[in-house]
Amino acid sequence: MRIWMTMLTLACALTVQAAPPQTAPKVAVTDLAYEREVQQYIHMVSAQSAAQASLYQASQASSYSEFESNTSYIEQGELRKFGGDIKGEILKGGQFQLVQGAPYTAESQGDVHDVIRRIKAGAFKGADYVLFGTLSDIDFQQDVNALDHTDSYSAVLGLTVVADFSLIDTRTYQITSAFTAMGEAQDTKLVKHQDVRVTLNRPRVVREASKALGQDVAQQLAEQLGDAVPGQAPHATGRGNLPADEPAKILR
Repeated sequence: MRIWMTMLTLACALTVQAAPPQTAPKVAVTDLAYEREVQQYIHMVSAQSAAQASLYQASQASSYSEFESNTSYIEQGELRKFGGDIKGEILKGGQFQLVQGAPYTAESQGDVHDVIRRIKAGAFKGADYVLFGTLSDIDFQQDVNALDHTDSYSAVLGLTVVADFSLIDTRTYQITSAFTAMGEAQDTKLVKHQDVRVTLNRPRVVREASKALGQDVAQQLAEQLGDAVPGQAPHATGRGNLPADEPAKILR
């Protein structure tokens, strides 16, 4: 009996040692893609003159032209203000390793939303997944409101950022997670008169909204994926009330 238990213990130990180490999959996080309509108005005036002179008199002839154009076009790009906090919150979760992808620039060819083309072109080398984000809405609100039964006013500067995200497998192009995340923040100050000039802290509002957006992204990734991320060792969480594993013992 002792010999059999000893052999079983050694076999378990060899199995554990032979198992390959599980590493977190690598993810490239894009900056938030956006597009906007740009209106362009052009008004040109051109005047040319030529002097003609003779022995007895001089005359002047002039020509005048006017050009007016009103055009619109779609501008595409990536918003780079909120990527840092998204990456930081994902790193805190421990589900993924992060790799740096190639950003979309004005010289880039093709649609910024065509992430499959960018993957095939090698923009995210070494990444198992790409977390692709698209800006849905960004809105600053600034208000001055009277406080009831006082002679004071509240000046408020708020920011709301909403973005759609997809986690895409770089080998199969399968979407393994998709969600909408939001970040909000505001700065409030009290003033005695409505016409008093007050400076609200815009940089702090942007920073706090960015952090809130990153936290929402990391939370939704964890909720949708849990411990089911391919290539990643399961976390210790999710065991309920089960006790921790104990090492094997030889019964005597």
